[in-house]
Amino acid sequence: MSNDNKIESYEGPGFMASKLDLLVGMARKNSLWPLPFATSCCGIEFMATMASHYDFGRFGCERLSFSPRQADMLMVMGTISKKMGPVLRQVYEQMAEPRWVLSVGACASTGGIFDTYSVLQGIDRIIPVDVYVPGCPPRPEQILDGVLQIQKLVENESLRRRESPEYKALMASYNIE
Repeated sequence: MSNDNKIESYEGPGFMASKLDLLVGMARKNSLWPLPFATSCCGIEFMATMASHYDFGRFGCERLSFSPRQADMLMVMGTISKKMGPVLRQVYEQMAEPRWVLSVGACASTGGIFDTYSVLQGIDRIIPVDVYVPGCPPRPEQILDGVLQIQKLVENESLRRRESPEYKALMASYNIE
């Protein structure tokens, strides 16, 4: 499959045949519904990403969802305290499958400069993360690159991956059913 949204298919007059995985992957890739979970300065950079100069909507993410039940990409941005950890996990668990997680910035990824008793030292301790975006705070271009990496994962993910033993073992390691 090429990178220019062309689908491998067999075409003729009045028909097109392709693999269902490829069609579903392309549709999912171009219609992600992100849920921003922003707590500090990375959230401000995300606002810049949504503005007209960077235009987040060009990537199929125009519709932000503030309900976990209607989102499929969780964007965690900023410092997550240990008290906030259970809330973040609950938001993640309320999202329907398939779901992807983007950890934006040093604080969400590793706790950042806040190596204290009250700050969670990386959200991957409570939920699985698909893509990490480095920076403190990351530039809008980096956030867009993280979304492009998520889109690559989405496009190439098999429809049956979520039922695989590997995926079930990953969820079990986080005590998520």
